[in-house]
Amino acid sequence: MSNLLYKEEFFLLNGVLMDVHRTLGPGFLEIVYKDAVEFEFYKRNIDFNRERGYSIDYKGTTLKHQFYADFVVMDKIILEVKSQDGLPEVFSAQLLNYLRVSGNRLGVIANFYGTSLQTKRIVCYRVPRRG
Repeated sequence: MSNLLYKEEFFLLNGVLMDVHRTLGPGFLEIVYKDAVEFEFYKRNIDFNRERGYSIDYKGTTLKHQFYADFVVMDKIILEVKSQDGLPEVFSAQLLNYLRVSGNRLGVIANFYGTSLQTKRIVCYRVPRRG
């Protein structure tokens, strides 16, 4: 575990997520957890962007629609917040695509639905898509 990508940043982020879950518990909509995470980022002076947009390049053309990452933390980690029963594989595939388009290497899915916080790390080893 010593070679964990962005180890210190991840543990800092995970502390925020655990604190939010411990304080609010399960049962709220995603937007409530996003607001609480944002509050904690400000409180802890953690650099982040919320709802950061990324354009998608397709064969040299920028497509009309963008994707919006819930959070980009420390300009390194994409954080997607969920509040639903389980984490279907489609969330991992979606986050991997977000990583490829953004050029970031680490993504985290945080699911606040259950009695315990559920997190999943996704590491992108491929270079970002280009045209």
